[in-house]
This record gives sequence, structure tokens and C-alpha cells, in this order.
Amino acid sequence: MEDDPFLKEFYSFIFNKIGYDADILEDGDVFFAKLNCAKYNLILMDLSLKNTYFNNNKVDGVTLSRLVKENIIFKTIPIIIVTAHSVDYHSKHLFEESLADAYIIKPISDVHQFINKIDLVMEKYN
Repeated sequence: MEDDPFLKEFYSFIFNKIGYDADILEDGDVFFAKLNCAKYNLILMDLSLKNTYFNNNKVDGVTLSRLVKENIIFKTIPIIIVTAHSVDYHSKHLFEESLADAYIIKPISDVHQFINKIDLVMEKYN
């Protein structure tokens, strides 16, 4: 889940390059519709989704992540929160509230480290 056009292109390029299929979305209703119809191995979730709605309510990545993790069907899908917030008390609290498995701080300057983090989180669920 990402609403920044540049990062959507970045993720699309990176995942295509390493051989992963990726749905890069920002609509919460489409997100849950796709979760119900396909098997996903990982969710990258932007923390600050500015234009994202679910059931006609504005939502952020914390809320969407929590909804996934509290759902018996989806709770085993690993979620990595991607945030521009530094690691401080506020952001740690949001991460914990999200129930996500890991987080990555933007900007993503080291693509190899980014991919390694994704691989490590996915290994825990395989």
C-alpha cells in the first residue's frame, strides 16, 4: 500500500527486477478485495497514506495493518511498515499498534538492504 507515485514506480521496478509479482495499491477497498481473491506472501504498508479510504473512511497504514493482522484469514501474511518517521517513541508506538512484523525507514537508499529485510521477514513465514 503506497500513495506516492514515485515510490509506486520504485517498488514496481524493484519487485519486477527480482522476479516478484506486485500489486501496488492505495485504495483500501481494492486492497481487501484483492486479499480475499489472491494469496499474498508479503504486504509493504506505507504508514502515512494520505488518500486512502476503506469502507468510506479515511485510513492510514496503522489501521489497515491492524485490520489485516486481526483477521483470522490474513493474519499470517507478513507486513512491513514503510515510514519516513524516524525511530522515536511516537513511531515505535505506531509500529506496535499496527501489529506489523517489521519496519523500514524511508528514504530507501540501499536497495540490497531493502531486499534483504523483505527476504528475512518472508523467511519467518515460510
